[in-house]
Amino acid sequence: MVSTSSPGAPADRSVGASAGSSATEPTGQATLAFAGDVHFAERTATRLAADPATAFGESAAVLSAADLTMVNLETAIAVGGTAQNKSFTFEAPPSAFTALKDAGVDIATMANNHGADYGSGGLAQTLAAISASHFPVVGIGADANAAYAAYYKTVNGVRVAILAASQVTDETLANFTATASSPGIASAFSAQFLAGVRAAKARADVVVVYVHWGTEFSSCPNALQQSLATSLSEAGATAVIGTHAHVLQGAGWRTDGTYVAYGLGNYFWWRSFGNDQDDNGVLTLTVRPGKVVAASFSPSELDSRGIGVPAVGANKTRILAEWDKVRQCADLSVTPPS
Repeated sequence: MVSTSSPGAPADRSVGASAGSSATEPTGQATLAFAGDVHFAERTATRLAADPATAFGESAAVLSAADLTMVNLETAIAVGGTAQNKSFTFEAPPSAFTALKDAGVDIATMANNHGADYGSGGLAQTLAAISASHFPVVGIGADANAAYAAYYKTVNGVRVAILAASQVTDETLANFTATASSPGIASAFSAQFLAGVRAAKARADVVVVYVHWGTEFSSCPNALQQSLATSLSEAGATAVIGTHAHVLQGAGWRTDGTYVAYGLGNYFWWRSFGNDQDDNGVLTLTVRPGKVVAASFSPSELDSRGIGVPAVGANKTRILAEWDKVRQCADLSVTPPS
């Protein structure tokens, strides 16, 4: 498991020891896994309250299989306080970090449109909870330097940098984008974001950028997503991972070699919908310095408990077919460029 990280820390959030490496991966090669939106509300809040250590149920076996695993934590980490004036607001107690750790998740992004759902007070609680938990979180911080900072980790001999930002133009980005003197989340529209990617490229073998973006309920990436993916690739991103659409979006290699997964869906979620919003999965990338050499997708589906349960049989076949179909409008390849 990956260890320490805290908002407000210096821009290099590296730690000295390597993450646990897979017994099957040779030195110089690592597996990085990614799942989509996670929060603790209604049924998933009930699971958290009952036992954080087992909240993710059987999905923990999939999450813990890679050398390093990351999700989008789409909630303020706060108790009480005043909700912002928006349609949906989410908060969860600090035990959320225990649940993530025990499920095999090593790092999370909170650069999303729910990270500051409980205003300045909730944001202060969130930053304090991150600091106390020593759980690595990117995309949020006590100021801009912390929010845009890359997290560095050597994973099985591969130096990995991870950054995050939000491209969702709503109340959170308008009111709680981090500045030089105020806390908040990282904005994908800030020059500091791309500058951070370029700086990470100079220091790391592999640069991963996790972005909150896209049009909700659309399986095709919009023009803003595609433009940002190009900018991130040019800045040095090895892989770009995304969420926010609440459905699966296309994933694969660009012709320049950058791997992009536009949307991974709702992975641990408060409600089911009986449609493609329930389809999700864990994407595992095999990386070597400078490139993604292989990708695999383990499909899953929200059950009545809010867990992304690994799909089997006809359901697995259906979601894998959906995964292949949504790639068609994303202009991505199922294989790396030669």
